[in-house]
Amino acid sequence: MTTPQPVLEAHQVTKRFGGLIAVGELDLTIKHGQIASVIGPNGAGKTTFFNCVSGFYTPEEGEIRFFGAPIQGLRPDQITARGIARTYQNIHLFAGMTVLENVMVGIHANLLSSPVGALLRSPINGQEEDAALAQAYSMLEFVELAHEGDTLATNLPYGSQRRLEIARALASKPALLLLDEPTAGMNPQETEETMTFIRRLRDERNLTILLIEHDMHVVMSISDQVSVLDYGRKISEGTPHEVQNDPLVIEAYLGTAGDESVADFLGLDG
Repeated sequence: MTTPQPVLEAHQVTKRFGGLIAVGELDLTIKHGQIASVIGPNGAGKTTFFNCVSGFYTPEEGEIRFFGAPIQGLRPDQITARGIARTYQNIHLFAGMTVLENVMVGIHANLLSSPVGALLRSPINGQEEDAALAQAYSMLEFVELAHEGDTLATNLPYGSQRRLEIARALASKPALLLLDEPTAGMNPQETEETMTFIRRLRDERNLTILLIEHDMHVVMSISDQVSVLDYGRKISEGTPHEVQNDPLVIEAYLGTAGDESVADFLGLDG
């Protein structure tokens, strides 16, 4: 029985800004169907790594492979077309556009019709637009926003804006979804709902998910694999149980103090 090919592989990935090493010699492998988390203190290099994977930065060294094919150096739109989509820590929606229009933006990245076809109103163009509209409504139904299609994105509650951003990402039909701080700014109820939603994304959409998250309750509850960065380098990796009991992780987050606050922060077993 052959082992399935990893969805994402990073080999010795290094990204520098002047003399600062933001990501250093990072090795990371994400398998199909995993919910994997990248955690670490502020400035650890998490978002820089996401930017390397999604094409906003090009690493100076190392290689990033998506289903075995190298992707470092490709433009963000080329990486999206290959099957990687992402969200952002600070929500990036088109605030003056409707909920439906925001999702349609994500779909249009994969449409085949040419501008000339659109101007001439060709039958093929019309059929594709109709299919895109049906797909957009399907995405909104999945994220429970179908009734908000005509609402301006800026008028949605915060949690709904997060779901809309994910719907737009799903519209590009990714195999790998990168979520940057998906529960940031949420209250406890919204956080629990988002955790359930992330599991649904994996189970019902057959997605592999890589997320950055500061909420340790979220990380330890939903992750199959946790990778810990500190000063751009991976210091620990494993299951949530293995990582949360690693002395290097505890020291990176809270120093060497062994008081109860450490256990509370990382959710250590009593």
